[in-house]
Amino acid sequence: QKIKSDASFFHIQFRFFILKMPKSKRNKVVSLTKTESKGRERKNQLIEEIQGCIDEFQFLYVITPHNNRNTSMKEIRTELADSRFFFGKNKVMQIALGTDEEKEYKKNLSLLSECLVGESGLLFTNRKESEILKYFKNYKEKDFAKSGFIATETIELEEGPLEQFPHSMEPMLRTQLYLPTSLQKGVINLIKPHTVCKKGEALTPEQGKLLKLLGVKMSEFFVNVVCVWRSSDEKFKKI
Repeated sequence: QKIKSDASFFHIQFRFFILKMPKSKRNKVVSLTKTESKGRERKNQLIEEIQGCIDEFQFLYVITPHNNRNTSMKEIRTELADSRFFFGKNKVMQIALGTDEEKEYKKNLSLLSECLVGESGLLFTNRKESEILKYFKNYKEKDFAKSGFIATETIELEEGPLEQFPHSMEPMLRTQLYLPTSLQKGVINLIKPHTVCKKGEALTPEQGKLLKLLGVKMSEFFVNVVCVWRSSDEKFKKI
């Protein structure tokens, strides 16, 4: 009888334990229809915003940033605060403009739509064309190159002391960045000449870090203006 009551007690306790178990977040079911509808909403919102800007602004440009840096684009947005920039999926922006004569939002916008290739964006502005072209022609920002960047020059280091680096960096330079170094009387020395990178070759992560330590800014950020559309007469022009 005691064994039976103990078993019943255990059964009750076990059921209680199961009921009190917290629900696992991993078992949460996400509705694909909800995520898909949210995606459609964002696309439709972007299309509406772009078409609203077509009605509002006098000029529309396709621009292409090269060696893009968030800090540089942020600076441009600040300096052209009275304008609007759009960077997103080219297909969505093309739908907003129109992909052919029948679908284009306004005349000749399908020609501008064709120029949205690769990493491109839209710039809406009321500033004069001459002012915009001059601005981007003069805007260039040097920066440190990252892994994968094609070296624009060959950088070589001569044998001798590397006094710009503290002695504590010697192990890192030798083991992580593959510099042939040694510590001599508290000074890092390059024991033989070393080629950091060669012109025309893609940089490795180690080469990119070393160039940054050496203070060599090889990359240059700039924006290419591809074409312009003018709302007053709906004219399109390649630049």
